[in-house]
Amino acid sequence: MKPLNSLIEKKPLVGWFLFLLTIVVVFLLGLLASSILERRAEASFVNVPKVEISEFEPRNEVWGENYPREFQSYYQTADTTFQSKHNGAALVDMLEKYPEFVILWAGYGFSKDYNQGRGHYYAVDDLVNSLRTGAPTNDSDGPMPSTCWTCKSPDVPRIMERDGVDNFYKGKWSRLGHEMVNTIGCSDCHDPKTMKLRITRPALVEAFEAMGKDINQASHQEMRSLVCAQCHVEYYFDKTKVEGANYLTFPWSKGLTVEAMEEYYDELEFKDWTHKVSKAPMLKAQHPGYEMYLQGIHAQRGVSCADCHMPYKSEGGQKFTDHKIQSPLNNVANSCQVCHREETLELVQSVYERQDKVAENREKLEKLIVRAHVEAKTAWDLGATEEEMKDILMGIRHAQWRWDYIAASHGGSFHAPVETGRILSSALTIAQETRIKLARLLASKGMNEEVPYPDISTKAKAQKYIGLDVEKMEADKAEFKKNLVPVWLEKAREREDSWEVVTK
Repeated sequence: MKPLNSLIEKKPLVGWFLFLLTIVVVFLLGLLASSILERRAEASFVNVPKVEISEFEPRNEVWGENYPREFQSYYQTADTTFQSKHNGAALVDMLEKYPEFVILWAGYGFSKDYNQGRGHYYAVDDLVNSLRTGAPTNDSDGPMPSTCWTCKSPDVPRIMERDGVDNFYKGKWSRLGHEMVNTIGCSDCHDPKTMKLRITRPALVEAFEAMGKDINQASHQEMRSLVCAQCHVEYYFDKTKVEGANYLTFPWSKGLTVEAMEEYYDELEFKDWTHKVSKAPMLKAQHPGYEMYLQGIHAQRGVSCADCHMPYKSEGGQKFTDHKIQSPLNNVANSCQVCHREETLELVQSVYERQDKVAENREKLEKLIVRAHVEAKTAWDLGATEEEMKDILMGIRHAQWRWDYIAASHGGSFHAPVETGRILSSALTIAQETRIKLARLLASKGMNEEVPYPDISTKAKAQKYIGLDVEKMEADKAEFKKNLVPVWLEKAREREDSWEVVTK
């Protein structure tokens, strides 16, 4: 083998090439070292706290002083562009879209008003604006309990710490209107000293205890779903646990399946309301997103809620969790395609196909249950007894519980499509069997022709059928927003920890 010097002498071009290559490599290594040092310096600067955050600091703006990237991305939940693009409006009236819902929830607040959910940014505003919360005045507290605030604001842990959990659940929601002014945010999920994920709502801790589990043993990856499970779950208000309180409770002690929770409620003989048309003792599924997620492949593979709805992103050399909590379909590159290598259009189309197939059977089911409610009313009108109606009403309750469980799970058709299909299938069977019992009962009462059904082709017609005076409700709500809400905001500004201290 010839020495390098000999090679260079004979082939000077090779020598110059090696010399230039060495210079380029050194230059690039220098740039890399400089970049690393700059990024380290930037990280050091970014992570220096600018303000001290107290244990129950509710103002997201204060947290934003120390964590500007997370704060800025979180407030992008105000963006409804993706929702508008697919629905044609920033706020979708689900009762207008599906008038059958009005009948299904007759006698319950959701028959008055039910809009598709928006970003966390709107949590407080949407609760205040909803017809379901009524129109309290200075002389009246309105219909809803204070427990309704539990998932709407980081002011909740502050008030729970100040007044006690039991007292928080007492009284009407309007009594805390001037306290709940900060929308869902940092304090709900993070420890201000360490920024570790934490549970701030006692109902989830108590639910784990009821199952014989210790939530403090949860891993960090599990916590990336459990902070969501503080609110995106099925729950009810237990009026027996603490006198005078609507105590927030998760019905998990028998299990987290739709049948296990149904058994839990049936054993207690619990009902959310009595149906105005059929008189059935009804259950209202809230939003069992966490329970449905647990039944799917992503949960089985250890994928958390945050992995898809709050994926990591990089900005200025900093890697952080994107707090623009949103549909993964609006961020496919950072969510789905981290694991899945299919093209964006293929992934999105796959989700929509699942949703459409589930919606097809769900819509068939809701029409059957509406008919069962109307047929049950006809049976009562013809003199049916409570004993004759007992099994029929329980069938209506169980069929609608399953329908509502799927309708309210928000994403169940993707999170757990097999379980979603199974639940709908069982509900269709229960609904049909219940209607057969009704047909036999009606025949025994002399009703041999088809039961006449009301025209509920629009939201307005359906609400008129169940006796709702929507014009009065809307007028009362407008009066409440004009006269009482400004009083709440003025009282809020008087507090030392008011958001005004940060924003003005």
